[in-house]
Amino acid sequence: MESNLTPSVPDDAPALAGAIVVHAQKLCESRDHLWRVLSELSIPTDPLTDRRQASSVDFGTEPMARVYIYQTIYDLAQSEVADRLQNRPSLLKGLGLDRTPSQQNLSYAWSQFSHQTKTALEAAARGIAIEARDRDVISEALIPIDLDGDDVDDDTDDQTVSRAHVREHGTKVVELARRHGFGEFDSDRADNRVYEDEQILDLFSEACLTKGSAHSEGEAGWFLDQNDVCDDSTFLRVIKQFATPPDEDVAVPVQEQQIEDIVAFTELYREELLRAFEEATENILETIRHEDPFDDRHVVAAVDFTKVPYHVWPWIDKDEGIPKAEYPPMVSGYKDDGEIKHGYTFATITIVGNEVPIILGIEPVKEHSDWEPADAPSDSKGEVVDVLLETAQQYVDLDEVLLDQGFYSNDVYANIHERGLVYTTPVPKYEDDYEAIKKIQSKDGIDAAVKHGVPFAVDGERHHTAEFLYVPATDEDAEGNYAVFVTNRDHVAPEEITHVTNSYSRRWDIENQYKSVKSFLPKTSSKDYRVRLFSFVFAALLYNLWRLTDYLVKVGIDREIRSPPVVTARTFVRAVGRSLRQGG
Repeated sequence: MESNLTPSVPDDAPALAGAIVVHAQKLCESRDHLWRVLSELSIPTDPLTDRRQASSVDFGTEPMARVYIYQTIYDLAQSEVADRLQNRPSLLKGLGLDRTPSQQNLSYAWSQFSHQTKTALEAAARGIAIEARDRDVISEALIPIDLDGDDVDDDTDDQTVSRAHVREHGTKVVELARRHGFGEFDSDRADNRVYEDEQILDLFSEACLTKGSAHSEGEAGWFLDQNDVCDDSTFLRVIKQFATPPDEDVAVPVQEQQIEDIVAFTELYREELLRAFEEATENILETIRHEDPFDDRHVVAAVDFTKVPYHVWPWIDKDEGIPKAEYPPMVSGYKDDGEIKHGYTFATITIVGNEVPIILGIEPVKEHSDWEPADAPSDSKGEVVDVLLETAQQYVDLDEVLLDQGFYSNDVYANIHERGLVYTTPVPKYEDDYEAIKKIQSKDGIDAAVKHGVPFAVDGERHHTAEFLYVPATDEDAEGNYAVFVTNRDHVAPEEITHVTNSYSRRWDIENQYKSVKSFLPKTSSKDYRVRLFSFVFAALLYNLWRLTDYLVKVGIDREIRSPPVVTARTFVRAVGRSLRQGG
């Protein structure tokens, strides 16, 4: 156990703090998050004064000094530090501890640090925070201590302070968000290209804002004589290159190939674009959880499908069963308010509930359509959900998954159950359910019920059991005025039914998310799937970056994270475009 029982010389404090900050400065050059800097920071223990007996303490001088710096940067009480270390294993490990100290352990250790030692560590903490801020390792909004020493006039009202903070720090926050997201996309073009990737992304952001298209943005650039705006053909070509793996040559237009080949190419495009999206998502999450706050919460995710309309009829003659030969195979039919429509299908998994609502994963979905051959490839719901869960669990430790009734499938539930996760979803009502509902309605004072231990089978063998919950429907037009939910929770008690089903309302976050994502989608008539896939992926990235920006601004003005947005989606997209133009 490292400790130094000899008092240090007071003049050593500035030198010690400076040495620590110099190492932090070097780490900030290659580390993109403050908690990584702290976890790798070297703290010399010889100059530190720790009056504890080295042979009898459980927590050494260096890790306790690291924790002291962490507490100082984030302006935490000892009880808050102890709680975070208890609930966040990755933070505990990063700070060099192999088990959790109590608040009493922290209090005793720090009381045994000399005044000079604490002064040096506090100065080091301030210096580390300034280096991290100045090098864009962390947003200033996430650093509670005052780095510049400016006091706010007590007579200034909260609204003025909030608006002033947003104006002053908004540009930096947007730039941080943009850097974490857009830098992961690479068109892999020659070095002598006329337009940089960021200029193309700028143009795409403008199209998202104005609901324009490649043609309209190119026309506007020509009309306004903007030299940094390319023509529409260049714009579309680069968008396709973002989705095409390096050295991959597409000799024949994608839409003219056989369906099997198109689906194979689609998988290549998916891998290329989702690699960029997932790396950007990891950057975003590590910015939000600068010390991994997801570890101490019940983390809930929602999975859902969404359709992006494609306004072209698939048939030459439907009565004769003659389809269009070059109809995009990733387009399928669906019903919307009783009307048959067509569109591209995407599945997403999103954090919901009390967390920042970030899209963790995207999957393009190939569904089978009536106009395709019977043996045309298609994706099963179980496979799609399994891939989304695999992606999401790279970033966060999930506890529960919410799905809509379109995912009612034994394979889907089995995949979730095998991962040790709880699922909750409404289900279609069958004859047995109507009988259960009649029994509920026949009992006075009873408006909900549960059926325990309903078996679910996979490949003819019992896989697990689940609980069926019967509750009054919130939709007055619902058939039988009762809704049925299924969950794999252990033995839901009657008094728990309402809580379980009410918690399902958190899934509405994903409905609002789809509205935002679709509002970011620019117009396009292209049948090339690379353009369609890039559009959705980029719109989802803009959504995540908007949520990140709003989060950072809210933290800076001490606003509830789940309160209405301070920065609107449209304001964010406009700011992104301005940031890109100024940066270019």
